[in-house]
Amino acid sequence: MHQDLLYLSRADVEAAGLEISTIIELLASAFFEKGKGQVEMPPKPGIHPQPDAFIHAMPAYIPGLRSAGIKWVSGYPENKQHGLPYISGLLILNDVETGFPYAVMDCTWITAYRTAAASALAARYLARPDSQVVGILACGVQGHTNLEALAALFDIQRAYAYDIDQDVQRRYVDEMAHKFDLEVIGVNQPQEAVVDSDLVVTSGPILKHPTPTIKKGWLRPGAFASAVDFDSYWESAALAQLDKLCTDDLAQFHYYQSLGYFQDTPQPYADLGEILVGAQPGRERDDERTMAMNLGLALDDMAIAPEIYRRAKQLGIGTRLPL
Repeated sequence: MHQDLLYLSRADVEAAGLEISTIIELLASAFFEKGKGQVEMPPKPGIHPQPDAFIHAMPAYIPGLRSAGIKWVSGYPENKQHGLPYISGLLILNDVETGFPYAVMDCTWITAYRTAAASALAARYLARPDSQVVGILACGVQGHTNLEALAALFDIQRAYAYDIDQDVQRRYVDEMAHKFDLEVIGVNQPQEAVVDSDLVVTSGPILKHPTPTIKKGWLRPGAFASAVDFDSYWESAALAQLDKLCTDDLAQFHYYQSLGYFQDTPQPYADLGEILVGAQPGRERDDERTMAMNLGLALDDMAIAPEIYRRAKQLGIGTRLPL
């Protein structure tokens, strides 16, 4: 029998038109399955050809979504000097009945949006529902998508934006103010993006030996933070103030610890799946300082890639390739 697969470029993936609200709900379904113990997902192995760069293999199987596959993704902090994105890679979907690959797609857009959706999903359970002010530290891809994801769940009125590159920060302020019709304020110091915010997102490069910026007392009582960049932005004394620290996968957190990451980070009390199924509580008091330190899971990618494939087929997008 002749076999082929559908190849989707980055432009094809974007043209499939998957909305951030849909991505959040697909992740909610996947994390609920994970919380019930129904997901197969080994900790991601990786190679590191350059300092602070990584290339990771990320497999996962979600029986409830009939989704199986792998993402081969790289993150190179120095890429911006060459005019290239920090993140690049490919995602492969396999038929759960035969094992045959049926789709290969660029994963840059997927990684950008599923990461932000995981932040928003954690915020649904760990942030105050009346949160209105966001602090964005690092105005790159994740700074854009995290604000979009949070705005899908919360009545955001104002955002503070900080980036070490003033030109990047200025462009971000202009773009996001027009896109979401809210007040976006560029600030000169990281502290200004944190102290008055209900929701804080840090998304710089992931570093094994960081020089943290955010100090004890900056994150106010009642605030929620999403540390997309592991603990790179947060001093250990600031992390020690947290009332609740969750992650997206405890096994993966401990795996990273064995590699030298998170040496001064408190142990998470729960992972996101446990919170979704009610095995662990979310926010319990208005004055709790809470944080999601999500590591980025293959689960996220395999939750949304089949829907991108379905929409692409429906729209006639992509290129058929023989196996």
